[in-house]
Amino acid sequence: MALASTSSATLEGISARVVTVEANIGPGLPGMYMVGLGDAAVKESRDRIRTAVANASLPWPRTKVMVSLSPAHVPKSGSQFDLPVALAVIAGMHPLVQRRLESVLALGELGLGGRLRRVDGVLPMLLAAPAHIEHIVIPADNAAEAALLGSDRIRVAHSLSEVWNWLIGAGELSRPQEAPAAPSPAGPDFSDIAGQARERFALEVAAAGGHHVLMVGPPGSGKSMLAERLPSILPEMSLAETVDATAIHSVSGTGAARSGGVIAHRPFVAPHPSLTQAALIGGGSGVPRPGAVSHAHHGVLFLDEASEISASVLDALRIPLETGEVRITRARREVVYPARFQLVLAANSCKCAAPVPSQCVCRAHERASHLRNISGPLRDRIDIRLATSTHDAVLTPDNAESSASIAQRVSEARERAQHRWAGAETTASTNARVEAPLLRRDYPATEDAMAYLSALLADGEVTQRGIDRVLKLCWTLADLDGAARPDLDHVARAVELRSFGAVGVAV
Repeated sequence: MALASTSSATLEGISARVVTVEANIGPGLPGMYMVGLGDAAVKESRDRIRTAVANASLPWPRTKVMVSLSPAHVPKSGSQFDLPVALAVIAGMHPLVQRRLESVLALGELGLGGRLRRVDGVLPMLLAAPAHIEHIVIPADNAAEAALLGSDRIRVAHSLSEVWNWLIGAGELSRPQEAPAAPSPAGPDFSDIAGQARERFALEVAAAGGHHVLMVGPPGSGKSMLAERLPSILPEMSLAETVDATAIHSVSGTGAARSGGVIAHRPFVAPHPSLTQAALIGGGSGVPRPGAVSHAHHGVLFLDEASEISASVLDALRIPLETGEVRITRARREVVYPARFQLVLAANSCKCAAPVPSQCVCRAHERASHLRNISGPLRDRIDIRLATSTHDAVLTPDNAESSASIAQRVSEARERAQHRWAGAETTASTNARVEAPLLRRDYPATEDAMAYLSALLADGEVTQRGIDRVLKLCWTLADLDGAARPDLDHVARAVELRSFGAVGVAV
């Protein structure tokens, strides 16, 4: 009998759990048996692994092979177990390799010719590798995302033969090379928008404070154009944000991560209005998959034609907007996906989409029920409510300010906010994420501004949550103005931003 073991990992949401792969070669009828709650991809790998080993001209035992994936009670999924299983089986016949293999964590799908193919979710698996693991072997196609970690333990390989030669000391495996910084995408720019100074400024405020936006207006008033350009004025992603975003897209195999790339720029996710709650929040049979809110993590989630989206689907946004994460519970597991995104909702002003109210042909009950799917609690979580129009539109965007110019002001405002909150009892870095009690207790507006808010609250014009949102907005306006503290003017403009009013800038 011969026993060899190595390590691999399985995904549990955005995190991973290390799995011990053991292969025992002993007497019995020739065949390969696998235990340990593997899914269909794991169970179907037996013939694929044996064929890959044969085509790589490596030996395969002519007796019974028992493979165990432990912990046995943890469900395991994915094709990343191909490489560690193959190595454990082959090492069972080579006692000199068995000890070295115990300190290796291997990930990779095997082609029938022995080539290593990329697997989804490599980044979370690398982060889960324990300290006693000396080497981590991954497919070369996953090298770009692995380079984000800058770990000396990671090795990349192109084939099973290459990994085996490295194990026996007949070759070397290279380390993942850091890819050059991806150039900023030549996407939509604010200089393409003609006129609409109010709307442009509202989006600038949203970007500076990380505020959510609801835009309502007739078709052609620029709602989609404005939303698509919001990522162009947001600050560049930090390394930690890049790792987070890449990990999510790596798990689901979407975006640049589909080809082993890195999510280097803030995601912009715009699903169709017919999306389901599972598509928005995440879910599905088997291992729950991340939804649109998680794919938009550290970026923008744009829901166009919001009036056509089911009320139950929209209400599912309330918890992620508050907590910044999604918890999906199944009978045997709970999966947590991060979902800290900036929400932009857009809808027509009425069902007939009349350009001006006087031309509306909707019936009274249709007008009354329009946008009722956006519930009061959800609206209360949206800081900026913007009424778009075509009244101030011009023919050409001559002298329109570019995204780069706006982004500079946004960056300066965010730096002021980060400096202020770094010295406070909060982990938030943007005004929209600061805890309300901290604002009311230690960072209120000026005395006359707070008196104005108290009057609005007493008259029932603003809810308590609305007061908190106004305070966050007025701090963003103060940061854009370079003011040390919000005053009555900032508060009044913030109230207007929450009530479909004018933004308060010169056109």
